[in-house]
Amino acid sequence: MLVHPQFDPIAIQLGPLAVRWYGLMYLIGFGLLWLAGRYRIKRNPGGVWMPKDLDDALFYGILGTILGGRLGYVLFYKFGDYLHEPWKIFYLWEGGMSFHGGFLGVVLALAWFARTRRQNWLAITDFIAPLVPLGLGAGRVGNFINAELWGRAAEVPWAMVFPNVDRVPRHPSQLYEFALEGVALFALLWWYSARPRARGAVSALFLIGYGVFRFTVEFTREPDSFLGLLALGLSMGQWLSVPMVIAGVALFLWANKSGRES
Repeated sequence: MLVHPQFDPIAIQLGPLAVRWYGLMYLIGFGLLWLAGRYRIKRNPGGVWMPKDLDDALFYGILGTILGGRLGYVLFYKFGDYLHEPWKIFYLWEGGMSFHGGFLGVVLALAWFARTRRQNWLAITDFIAPLVPLGLGAGRVGNFINAELWGRAAEVPWAMVFPNVDRVPRHPSQLYEFALEGVALFALLWWYSARPRARGAVSALFLIGYGVFRFTVEFTREPDSFLGLLALGLSMGQWLSVPMVIAGVALFLWANKSGRES
């Protein structure tokens, strides 16, 4: 049995300024995404993407992630609470971000980016999709450091006790998500996008891959105490992942039928 080390949530303290691990992991995730994007641009010097395009797209993506992630958490998870105290929506330091909300925020942000550049939206998302798991993986490391989003009770040899919760050995579900949503999804999309694909196919594979991985790992993750399990014994995360998979399959079929390359 393992015991979570209970890291100090503050990574760096400079007088009154405190840099928390979770925020730092967001910065690291965006930094990795930027570096991987620059690498892809250098590998394809004749492509339509230029370094400045990546910088601008990343700016839009950061806004979409933060605004969408926060609003998604409010709407999907604690709408009633924030309805009574709406000013707490702006209390970002108290935590509360939703991947699915952040995903929708990024989709809308990149749609606006594509419109302003008069470029094809799916061609942009096909370029960005293989980079996104780097940010997701960094975020899951942040969850583990903060000892949040812990797993369900487990009897596996690597079960971990989270002293901030109780003395029950649990799945380290944050590390499962890091391995699946971060490492495995990145490897899959990086490999798949290395060759020319039908426009929208890479984006579709992201939707399918993330949806399946998230749906699967939710079986080991403790449901939110204020929600519990919903219809059919599934969690909110699972129900939000189902439309992603359906949309991904539909987009994949459409993309390969259209035959247009990104």
